[in-house]
Amino acid sequence: MEENLTFPVYKVEEILAFLRSDVLAGPEARNFTKSDIVPTPKPDSIQRLYMRILQLVFGFRPDCHYMMPVNENIQHPLIYEGILPISSIYLRMCQFLPMCHVYDFQMNDLLSPKAKRTIFILCGIMNFLHFRNLRREIYLDHLQGYKSAVEKSQSIAKGINEAELKITKLTTIPPQQQAEFKELSSAVTDLHHAMSQESQAVNSINEEIAQLKSEHAEKTLKLNNKKVDLATFKEDQARLKSLIVESPEELRNEKEKMKETVKKIKQSIENTNVNLVELQNKIQGSIMCQEEFQSFYKLQLDLQGGMEKMNSLIAEIRNVNDVVERQRKDLKNMSTDETQYKRAVSMKMDKKTKLQIRRQKKQEVKDQQVQIMFGECNQVQDKREDVLKQIKQVINENQQVKAKLQFLTECCSNETAKAQALYDSLMGVLEQYHERLAKHAEKSIERRM
Repeated sequence: MEENLTFPVYKVEEILAFLRSDVLAGPEARNFTKSDIVPTPKPDSIQRLYMRILQLVFGFRPDCHYMMPVNENIQHPLIYEGILPISSIYLRMCQFLPMCHVYDFQMNDLLSPKAKRTIFILCGIMNFLHFRNLRREIYLDHLQGYKSAVEKSQSIAKGINEAELKITKLTTIPPQQQAEFKELSSAVTDLHHAMSQESQAVNSINEEIAQLKSEHAEKTLKLNNKKVDLATFKEDQARLKSLIVESPEELRNEKEKMKETVKKIKQSIENTNVNLVELQNKIQGSIMCQEEFQSFYKLQLDLQGGMEKMNSLIAEIRNVNDVVERQRKDLKNMSTDETQYKRAVSMKMDKKTKLQIRRQKKQEVKDQQVQIMFGECNQVQDKREDVLKQIKQVINENQQVKAKLQFLTECCSNETAKAQALYDSLMGVLEQYHERLAKHAEKSIERRM
C-alpha cells in the first residue's frame, strides 16, 4: 500500500498542527492531542475529527449524521439510532476518501482504528486539503481577474458608447442651426472666392505700383541728374562768360540750345508731374483697396477663428476616435483573455467531469458494498426481531412467574401469620407452664426445708 502512495506520509506532530490550525477550532482544537492518534487511536475523537473534515469539505454538519432520511420508509427507526451516525460517517468517508487516493476505507477504521492506518488516512486527507487550498486560491485569483476584466470591459464599452455619442453630437448639426450653418458655409465659400479675386487684383495693383515706383525713382534720378547737369552748365556758363569774349551769334546759338534744353526739361517735368498725379491716384486707389483688403482680412481672421474651432473639434474627434480604437484594442485583448480563461475553466470542468465519472464508478462499487452491508444489516435485523420475540416470550413467562410468586408470597404471608399466631399462643402457654414450674419448684424447696 505504501509503495503506491501519491502523497507523502507526514509526522504525527505535523498532522496534529495542521488539524488544529485548519480543521478544528475552539475547545476541540485545544482538547485534541497526540494521545488521540497514537499509540491507540480513540474511536470517539477520530469519528468527531472525520465529522469536522466532512463539514469542512462538503458543508455536512455533524448533527445531520444523526438524522434519519425522510424519503425512506423505515420500520422501527429507534433500532437504527445507535448505528445511524457511524453508518452515515462511513458512507460519506467512502465518497470522500477516493478523492484523497485512499480506496480501502473500512468500518473497522471507525469502530476500532489503528495508529498506522489512521495516520495513512489523515496524510491523504491532509494532502488533499493542501491541494484544495492551493487550487482554491488560484481559482479565486482567476475569478477576481475575470471579474476585474469584465468590469474593465464594461467600463470600456461604456466609454466607447459615450465617445460615440459625443462624436455624433459633434458631427451632427441640430436642425435649428442647419440653415445658419448652410448660410455660413455658403458665405464662407463666397468670401473665399471674393478674397481670392481681391487678392489677385491687389497683387496685380501692387505689381503695377511697384513698377510705377521704380519708374518714378528712375525718372527722379534722371531729373536730379539733369538738375545737376543744369547747375554744372550754369557754372560753366558763368565761368566761360568771364573767360571768353562774347559773340552775339554764339550767344544766340547757345541761348537757343539752352532754350531747347529748358523746353525738354519742362516737358520732362510736366510728364513726371502727370505721372506723379497718376501715381497719386493709383496710390489712393491702392489705399482704398488696402482698407477693403483689411476688412476682408478681418473677416478672414474671423473665419480662421471659426475654422480653428472646427479644427480643434475635429482634433478632439480624432483624439476620441484614437481613444475608441485603443479601447477597442483593449476590448479585443480582454476578449482574448476571457476566451483563455473560459478555455482554462472548460479544461478544469472536463477534468472535473472525468474525476466525477471515476468517482461515480468507485461510488457504484461502494454502493454495491453498502448494499451488501445493508443486506447483512437486514439479516441482523431479522435475527434481532427473532431475539425480540424470544425476549417478549421470556418477559411474558417472567410476568407469569411474578404472578405465581405474588400468589405464593400471599399464601406464605397468610401461613406465616397463622404460624405466628400459633407461635404466640404456644409461647403464652409455655410462659404459663414455666411460671407453674417455677412456683412448683419453690414449693418443693420450701417443703424440703
